[in-house]
Amino acid sequence: MLIHRTLAEIAPVADKVTSYFYALVFTGHPDVRGMFPASMDVQRDRLLKALLTAAEHIDAPDVLVPYLRRLGTGHRKYGTTAGHYPAVGEALIGALARYAEFTWGPETQAAWVRAYTAISQIMIDAAAEDEVEAPAWWHAEVVSHDLRTSDIAVLTVRPDQPYPFLAGQYTSLETPWWPRVWRHYSFASAPRADGLLSFHIKAVPAGWVSNALVRHAQPGDVLRLGPPAGSMVVDHTTDNGMLCLGGGTGIAPIKALIEDVAEHGERRPMEVFFGARSDNDLYDKDTLMGLQRSHPWLSVRPVVGGGLDGQLPQAVGEHGPWSSYDAFVSGPPAMIRSGVDALKRIGIPGERIRYDAFEELAGVAG
Repeated sequence: MLIHRTLAEIAPVADKVTSYFYALVFTGHPDVRGMFPASMDVQRDRLLKALLTAAEHIDAPDVLVPYLRRLGTGHRKYGTTAGHYPAVGEALIGALARYAEFTWGPETQAAWVRAYTAISQIMIDAAAEDEVEAPAWWHAEVVSHDLRTSDIAVLTVRPDQPYPFLAGQYTSLETPWWPRVWRHYSFASAPRADGLLSFHIKAVPAGWVSNALVRHAQPGDVLRLGPPAGSMVVDHTTDNGMLCLGGGTGIAPIKALIEDVAEHGERRPMEVFFGARSDNDLYDKDTLMGLQRSHPWLSVRPVVGGGLDGQLPQAVGEHGPWSSYDAFVSGPPAMIRSGVDALKRIGIPGERIRYDAFEELAGVAG
């Protein structure tokens, strides 16, 4: 209750809380500054937002613990160690004490100290366990760069050591042009015998990493990969049909799911809706139609039209019924939100809809 009151009070001044939080971290521990990007515009509220989101769900351990464990292992790629957590905790308490003037007091501070202690310990333990099994990051050499449209490229890389992942998952990726700036990208294929990994990258306006990868990356460049993450994977213990919605480059993990089902020798019905704003943006249409010709259990329906977040779910509603299907949704955030809502409206239970909303606890819980 005390934590929720604090969160409600600081919500209107979140920007000030964020700025003060980082000021306390960097002035109190200047050695930590080098772990962040040169420009904080990109990083800005990510760390604090994750901490506040975790505190908000402190009474829901079934949701919170998996989320924190992923954060803890993911933070290894930044060089985070157990010794960094107290500095962050001090800054968190200091920023809250300054801006939650009406709800703050000894009892509230004690509640936040207890919450942060629990949160940080879960992350520290997860990182320590992961360190035994996996590197903090992988180096990956670009082996091919295929520009499909003026702003979409298919990138294939070779990791320097085996990279274990599941079809439908994603990773975080850092380029040599923007050190310490990481962005999430889904794997565009199932695990391959040759160990190569593929990604579909769309250059977005003011997107540092995406523009670097589409416009500048070339064979021989070396990127860094964080650990795999994500829960949008195939359940091979069931033969339920699969209904897949992929918007834009969100078709990448859907393509990986198709390959995964094929490799397992399954013949479950798989219905794929591939949405884009224009025909030109259906950049992987030929590949998908080729997969459809090879697999009679697969049906691919391209959907073109403005307002992608509304057009694709509408098209899905015109087919069906989907009551016996598991659903998978991937694409821009607005498309995921409208897609999930539309699927629930046509009768697919929320627990059978899989998607990953990067860095959002709501996405982990959903």
